[in-house]
Amino acid sequence: MPNRPLLKGRPISLGLLDYGLFRVHDGARTIGICGYLIQSDAGETVLVDLGFPPAYTDDPQAASQADGLESFGTILSCTAQNTPAAQLAKAGLTEANIDLLILTHSHIDHVGDLTFAPRAPLVLSTAERALPRPLYWDGKHPLDWPDRKTITLEKDTDLGPNLRVLMAPGHTPGQIALLLSLPQTGAVLLTSDAISRPSEVFGTDTERRTARRLREIGREHSAWILYGHDPGQWPTLRKVPDIYL
Repeated sequence: MPNRPLLKGRPISLGLLDYGLFRVHDGARTIGICGYLIQSDAGETVLVDLGFPPAYTDDPQAASQADGLESFGTILSCTAQNTPAAQLAKAGLTEANIDLLILTHSHIDHVGDLTFAPRAPLVLSTAERALPRPLYWDGKHPLDWPDRKTITLEKDTDLGPNLRVLMAPGHTPGQIALLLSLPQTGAVLLTSDAISRPSEVFGTDTERRTARRLREIGREHSAWILYGHDPGQWPTLRKVPDIYL
């Protein structure tokens, strides 16, 4: 837990990173794989989530078969243009520009390559980091936690002015969400997979409590809610290099 805020500036822009497209067999939903890029008025840059591991952009079909992900759905798009490096390049940035790397949770479509942007501290919940290895997919845990500076959060935490991490357990033990405020857009709630889509049916009591809490926070702040994998919302959203101010 940090003793003081990790960021000095207020968010001034939010960019959506396109890490590819996936079709879920159950209901044939086509979902976007999303990351976020937040920049502050102090010149700080925050990267949220990393998409699929590098093997998926090398050969998505072979990687999907090896991991058993093909039983859940089909990768429609995951190319070299859907990597964090390529998405940052669209915004005129490189991994050297990243000041904080936030991992909302450690599933396969978010965990990516945890050695990316090595100079940036990795921020995640204490509960997620306490797992022996990143969750990855379907009981497989091929990745180790990286040997890099890591900051773990036990409770809702302000990373800086107008940027707050919210504990949102249920989807994973250490799932987190983010609440930020932009100069023109106003409050934005990034639910990540704590609420994948508005119509989601939650299975556990923890998931239901988290969903209720996030929705209450959204109402309290009159926030625009960006869901983790909403097939209706994703095509309507601007992606980098376009940004929300």
